Amino acid sequence: MEEDQSEGGHGRRRRSTSMVESEEGTKFELTVDEVVEGYVGSLGLSQILHVLVVSFAWIFDAQSTLVTIFSDAQPPSWRCKNGLSCGHGGGGGGSSVCGLVPGSWEWVGGDRSSTIAEWGLICDRKFLAAVPASLNFLGSLLGSALFGHLADTWLGRKRAVMVSCILTSITFFATAYSPNIYAYAFFRFATGFARSGIGISCLVLATECVGRKWRGQAGQYSFFFFTIGFLSLPLVAYPTRTNWRNLYKFLSILPLAYAILLLPWVSESPRWLLIRGRSKDALKVLKKFAKTNGKDEFPENLTLANPSEPRDEGSESGSVNQTNSNKKENLWTTKWAAKRMALVMIAGFGVGFVYYGVQLNVENLNFNLYVSVAINAVMEIPAVFAGSFLLGFTNRRLLFSVSSYMAGVSCILCIIFSSKGHSNSKNQHKFGGNWGQLIIEAIGFMCSSLAYDILYIYCVELFPTNVRNFAVSMLRQTLMLGASVAPLLVVVGRLSPSLSFIVFGVLSIVSGVLSIWIPETRNAPLYETLKQQEEMETLNHVSNGGSGLGA
Repeated sequence: MEEDQSEGGHGRRRRSTSMVESEEGTKFELTVDEVVEGYVGSLGLSQILHVLVVSFAWIFDAQSTLVTIFSDAQPPSWRCKNGLSCGHGGGGGGSSVCGLVPGSWEWVGGDRSSTIAEWGLICDRKFLAAVPASLNFLGSLLGSALFGHLADTWLGRKRAVMVSCILTSITFFATAYSPNIYAYAFFRFATGFARSGIGISCLVLATECVGRKWRGQAGQYSFFFFTIGFLSLPLVAYPTRTNWRNLYKFLSILPLAYAILLLPWVSESPRWLLIRGRSKDALKVLKKFAKTNGKDEFPENLTLANPSEPRDEGSESGSVNQTNSNKKENLWTTKWAAKRMALVMIAGFGVGFVYYGVQLNVENLNFNLYVSVAINAVMEIPAVFAGSFLLGFTNRRLLFSVSSYMAGVSCILCIIFSSKGHSNSKNQHKFGGNWGQLIIEAIGFMCSSLAYDILYIYCVELFPTNVRNFAVSMLRQTLMLGASVAPLLVVVGRLSPSLSFIVFGVLSIVSGVLSIWIPETRNAPLYETLKQQEEMETLNHVSNGGSGLGA
């Protein structure tokens, strides 16, 4: 056994390299991490292509999440029909038409420009307009649990993405033919449920095939494609602005085309194949990566080993025993993993609350809606690139906590600028108080975006392969739970901006504080099972003078 000093200061890690005698001769047993680092390459051409193609699906996740910004938008103006006098002569918004005779006025953009225009979701029916968006997040919350479990068990990462993309395409298309607001709300719930498998499975599939040094950057590529999806919405929505149904029809084509044309070329995660007892298939994927990377020196007698699991004499029976053992392991019945998961979920609620709350509030800005969304999406680009750069040499815990603190402080500082804005001119108030507040809000949103992205990467590295997708799905659920509650605070913020800023700020800071009890993962290996991770982390703590497994 050799000992290797990690770059990130985690102490010593034992390598599981071993030699096994068999009738066929000597075999070398290595973990997936050791094969990737020693024979495949930490990040080569094959992994770059793999990460890019897998991460491309995040575009559909963004589109399905944020499409309601346009499809459910409040029409900007109305007018009297046929030049008739209908009381006010015309104007903006929906509140001024509540006292008019039905049929005496019309929306300037037409009755099909949004769901609000088509189904009259104004005045006493105004609350119905918020239901589809909330149900979409609720569907994602429930779907995350199912897809997380399926991706860790019999479906796998790749097939989970494929099923999710196909179902998203179907529900998108069905949404376009909704006869009323109630059917529309149901299909938005179904879309949220369907698309929940895209983000969690793509993130795990992208990061499980690269070396430990590049895991953070590989995860950040996913969020970059989410930003592209966000940015694409104004470009797609503007040509379809007269009919919201056409927007859904067009968006339904994209995930289906991806599932048919691109996804078949993606390899399944070798780590998932290994814990499912398919070691030969796992080795075949790694050899494929190595060949594309130009690595010709791949030993023929190399086998993959899971050091924490006992193996029988026969390879077949050993594989079966290993798979059955993995099935018995449970995240919630393992004390250290359950405690760690609870901390991540509580932090995730605060991060999701702030991140989605700020995004959904964009329609309350008195700018052109299409320009506002584009600007809001552009704010994420610096966060993605900063995250990719900083994750290369900065500890995850430090980066997440500082980002959360900065987002929280920025939200609280907005109170000062907001109060100043009320005493200034109407034109200044139109732009959110004043330019100082806009700058602070932008900084706060970018920091919350950075914290959101890093928490996903952090969660991937905190748990082993046999529960990793489930752990990410649990994080996703709390992010969506925070997102579903955030619109309520946005409504309260219209009456009391200071209250909304305080709540956003405090929750963000609390999320950062919780990271104190979460262990650092930079340059740590990705373990395969809960048992292996517990043994190795306990060993590392003891060798570093600790008393046991960290929370």
